[in-house]
Amino acid sequence: MAELAKNMMEIESKPVEEKLTPPWKEAWKSFCKNRLALIGLGIVIFFILIAFLAPYVAPFGYKEQHLADRMMPPSSKHWFGTDDFGRDIFTRILYGARISLWVGFFSVLGSVVIGTILGIISGYYGGLVDAIISRIFDIMLAFPSTLLAIAVVAILGPSLQNALIAIAVVNVPNFGRLVRSKVLSVKQEEYIMAARAVGMRDTRILFYHILPNSISPVIVQATLAIATAIIEAAALGFLGLGAQPPTPEWGKMLADSKEYLVQAPWTLFFPGIAIMLTVLGFNLMGDGLQDVLDPKLKQ
Repeated sequence: MAELAKNMMEIESKPVEEKLTPPWKEAWKSFCKNRLALIGLGIVIFFILIAFLAPYVAPFGYKEQHLADRMMPPSSKHWFGTDDFGRDIFTRILYGARISLWVGFFSVLGSVVIGTILGIISGYYGGLVDAIISRIFDIMLAFPSTLLAIAVVAILGPSLQNALIAIAVVNVPNFGRLVRSKVLSVKQEEYIMAARAVGMRDTRILFYHILPNSISPVIVQATLAIATAIIEAAALGFLGLGAQPPTPEWGKMLADSKEYLVQAPWTLFFPGIAIMLTVLGFNLMGDGLQDVLDPKLKQ
């Protein structure tokens, strides 16, 4: 008893800050211990910065053509060389970061919102509602994601906005099934049953209790999905179904330069490197977030 009392006195004597560390501080400290995750975060921040600063950093306009400088190799004037229209590739890479990140962020945002709502409804109410939503997800997941995105764009018409919609639609089942599986376990917890017993409304239970306790895997999946969305946007652009000329989208730049692989390899190299680095950054950051937010990996 004396030893227990001594331990209690030591705990009480500690500052409140030491006893109650905010969860976000603890998560950030864990994230900072992962060097690869920090590298990924640095890459992502770098591309976000160049996307915002493109109008101020770019030495030329992304539509600006100099036919006398066609197919010039990298030099002090054109750092990444020029394409078949004499456009500065470095400038187009900078502006292309805006488009790729815009498509990645907003397509995933749409997928998260729609998928989360459908997943919560499906997992919480069950029965016929769950069966219908789950079968829709199964049908959508039966198609390869790129093929389904191509079908959606073919129906809506080739454009950057329609490519964004297609990518969002393709990723909805992934988030829906993830949230549904989490809700099925969370709704069996005692505090949820207690909330039902006191007559709390379903909407309050869903958005104040179940959703906050189901959001961690969604954050991780969303980070990884941005990388996938950037690749899918590049694939659609490469096929001519995404951004249309003269928009400097990285996938479209790859498609336009494939005929000059031997004559001017830099026209293909730099857009490919930009896609690779951006996807790598989001993947490394997503893996780091998974290590921080997944309770099983913490243990």
